[in-house]
Amino acid sequence: MKTYPLKSLNIEQAKKLQFKMIDSITKNFQGHEILSRGDLGVVMGQNKPTTTIQVEKTIADFFDAEDAILLRGSGTGALRWGLISFINNNEKLLVHDAPIYPTTEVTLNTMGVKTIKADFNDINDIKEKIEKNPDIKGALIQHSRQKIEDSYDLENVIKIIKNEKNIPIIIDDNYAIMKTQKMGTQCGAELSAFSTFKLLGPEGVGCLVGKKELIQKVKNLNYSGGSQVQGHEAMDVIYGLIYAPVSLAIQAEVNDELVKRLNNNEVPHIKNAFLANAQSKVLLVEFDENIAYDVLKEAEKLGAIPHPVGSESKYEFAPMFYRISGTFRAADPELENRMIRINPMRSGADTIIRILNQSINKISKR
Repeated sequence: MKTYPLKSLNIEQAKKLQFKMIDSITKNFQGHEILSRGDLGVVMGQNKPTTTIQVEKTIADFFDAEDAILLRGSGTGALRWGLISFINNNEKLLVHDAPIYPTTEVTLNTMGVKTIKADFNDINDIKEKIEKNPDIKGALIQHSRQKIEDSYDLENVIKIIKNEKNIPIIIDDNYAIMKTQKMGTQCGAELSAFSTFKLLGPEGVGCLVGKKELIQKVKNLNYSGGSQVQGHEAMDVIYGLIYAPVSLAIQAEVNDELVKRLNNNEVPHIKNAFLANAQSKVLLVEFDENIAYDVLKEAEKLGAIPHPVGSESKYEFAPMFYRISGTFRAADPELENRMIRINPMRSGADTIIRILNQSINKISKR
């Protein structure tokens, strides 16, 4: 099976991101403010906590963007508000010819947006769909892979769309941000949306980064007190963004090590091991027998977590062993019986090798 996972940052690149984040923080906070938990409420004249504004400025500076806003509703909420900033009911939105992420599909259906599908792996198809639909008002691109065979380069797709028609582009940067060299807005898009929960941050807080005009529209629409991300929550976002890059780079390093060791027959009954973005970049392990369900049951008893919380949230530090994605099951229903997903999270390769060995040994003794 051929896959095209996104290229992960190495440790040195991740360290530079950590240092850049600290530099951005010191540009927007005084020392005593860094050692606080922030303020609360709709401060007169700015309608949100001062600390939240400082964090949003820090994030914008860090991502080389004009503006940023923290939002309720995690990555889904950030993407929804980003779409609302430039597209209306019954207007056309260019999307990849692939299953739309379920929560995104709910947003598009609720908004009454008409999707025009183009194969983002095919330059000519992108151009053709834009030419046939001159009334397209924007585009949505998922940075991570949506299909097994996806191989498109995000920056290249953005350039192709922009060359055909200068429409607003929003990037779903979940599962890719802080793992890859550039986020969507750094590749030329107007907006990038992502969940801070996936970056060791607090539950339910999303972030939208990009053009000031569009971000300001979202700020104006989120004027109520209950919509504001409070100061202590904003500080928790920053804490997560500081440590996420290096943590995720270590995770990628462990994934690479596991592919080599598993394909070198260090664990019995493994036919193949490879990496894929599904949605997060994970290790896919294919067995030579239909033992996937049994391995998952035994691995959970040995400390592997069986399901995601926020997909790489602060709670998911143990390795996660779980079934393959719906996309892979749709491509080959039989894969579900002989293949599993593994995300190392904060664990090392030795722990995962041990859990796999012990699980398979228990199954073999039955």
